[in-house]
Amino acid sequence: MTNLVTCSHLTCVFDMSAPRYLRLLTGAPERKVLAVNDVSFSIKPGETYALVGESGSGKSTIARMMVGLQPVTSGKVVIDDIDITSNALSREEAYKARRTSQMVFQSPYASLNPRWRVKSIIGEALQAAHLTDNHDERVADLLLSVGLSPQDARKYPHEFSGGQRQRISIARALATSPRFLICDEPTSALDVSVQAQVLNLLKKLQEEQGLAMLFITHDLAVVRTMADRVGVLKHGVLVEENDANIVINEPVDEYTKSLIAAVPRMPSH
Repeated sequence: MTNLVTCSHLTCVFDMSAPRYLRLLTGAPERKVLAVNDVSFSIKPGETYALVGESGSGKSTIARMMVGLQPVTSGKVVIDDIDITSNALSREEAYKARRTSQMVFQSPYASLNPRWRVKSIIGEALQAAHLTDNHDERVADLLLSVGLSPQDARKYPHEFSGGQRQRISIARALATSPRFLICDEPTSALDVSVQAQVLNLLKKLQEEQGLAMLFITHDLAVVRTMADRVGVLKHGVLVEENDANIVINEPVDEYTKSLIAAVPRMPSH
C-alpha cells in the first residue's frame, strides 16, 4: 500500500542565541539546539503511527513541522503526494494540504477561543476549507459525530467539561474531511476517567472515516490501545521503530526498555 505520509530526514534546529547586538557587546556565543535530528518515518492510509518519548524528545516539534507551524531546517514532509516543505508549493497545493491534514492539540483549554461560540469555532475551519454551503447543518453533523448535541453550537467553551472541549477540538479538525489527523497528546490534559472516552471516540472515527493518524504520546498504555506502529524518540533521534506489539513486548533499544520498565504495574498477589 502506498504511503499517505512520508517524513524524510526531518531536522529542526532552534536558535536560542541572544540578539546579535548583545552578542557583540558581551561576546556571548551563538546558542543553537538540535531539537529533531534526521528523523524519517511513513504512515499508510488508515494506519495509526505513535511517536513515543519523554518530554523534550522532539515529538511535538515534529507534529508542528508536519502542519507548517514550525519551520523545517532540513528534510521534507510529503502528505498525499504534496511536499508541504517545498518552497515551490503552489497555492492550490497548500490549500489541498491544509484540507488533507489537521491537528488536535494537547490542551482543550488553550486551543479554543473563549470568546467564540462553538458554531464559530467549527465554522472557521469550514470557511478556511471553502465549505460554506449548509453551514449550520455541517456544524450540527460534526457535533453529532463526536457525541455532542447540535444545540451545543450556541454555547461557549467555558460551558463544557475538558473532555467535551476536546470533542469540540476533534469536530473542528474533522470539518475539512481530512485523510490524516495529528493528535498531539490529546488526552494528557484530561481526567483519567475521561481519557478512555476520547480515545474510544478517535478509534471509532478512524474506523468510520479511514483516517491515518499520528499519535504523539509518552503514555505506553495509549500506545497499546491506539497504535499499529511505533517510533521511539530520544533527544530528537528515532532510536527504534517497529510494530506496536513488538516494540512493547520485545524492545531492542535500551532507552525503549527503560520507558517500558517505568510503566506502573499493579502488584501481583
